[in-house]
Amino acid sequence: MSTVELTKDNFDEIVSGKDFVLIDFWAEWCGPCKQFGPIFERASEKHDDLVFAKVDTEAQPELAQAFQISSIPTVMIVRDNIAVFAQPGALPADALEDVIGQARALDMDEVRASVAEAQQSEQAQAGQGQ
Repeated sequence: MSTVELTKDNFDEIVSGKDFVLIDFWAEWCGPCKQFGPIFERASEKHDDLVFAKVDTEAQPELAQAFQISSIPTVMIVRDNIAVFAQPGALPADALEDVIGQARALDMDEVRASVAEAQQSEQAQAGQGQ
């Protein structure tokens, strides 16, 4: 499967509708992004059951800002609408494969429980501050 271009207009449809999405935040002028691009493409061919998407941070500054992307390339993995991995820097192919394997192995019930617990804790702390 080739990569999909994510924009602010199609982001929710593509990411919300899929179980596992890898996102490459990049820009045309970025040398490391150009080096990482073919690695990302090859991984997309190996893992045709996953969605591989790219966000051009120059064309889609709102998306880059929404995810607090301050360095590119940044790879993010979203599973079941939860960002489970985000790391700036061009990953070597073997490191990308390792990250994909770790993300596949996650128990998403545990992740959801952990997210809910963190949100409850934040709400409790916010309530104490009033």
